[in-house]
Amino acid sequence: MHLIVYGIPNCDSVKKARAWLSEQGLEASFHDFKKQGVPEAALDTWLADVGWQTLLNRKGTTWRKLDPAVQTGVTDSASAKAVMQAHASTIKRPVIAWPSGKISVGYTPDRWPL
Repeated sequence: MHLIVYGIPNCDSVKKARAWLSEQGLEASFHDFKKQGVPEAALDTWLADVGWQTLLNRKGTTWRKLDPAVQTGVTDSASAKAVMQAHASTIKRPVIAWPSGKISVGYTPDRWPL
């Protein structure tokens, strides 16, 4: 397994993460949610590893623009998964899949398993 950064290319956190990884000499492939979609198997892994509360970005514009009924309907992993599949921008970014199999969510290089 190799290093994969998942996200949206114009996201500031994704840009910072990709730059930081490059500065450390780490090569990572990039998976663009907008062009390539959200891989369902990967989403299932992320939900199992970090939980839906960590993975779901409830502070972003996309979440705030969702119908309040959709927002209040997110109460567990299955309902969060449905929203994240329908609206990729509700996934907190970046999601990094490390060669070790660990998953990181968000720009937190001080907690990344290097």
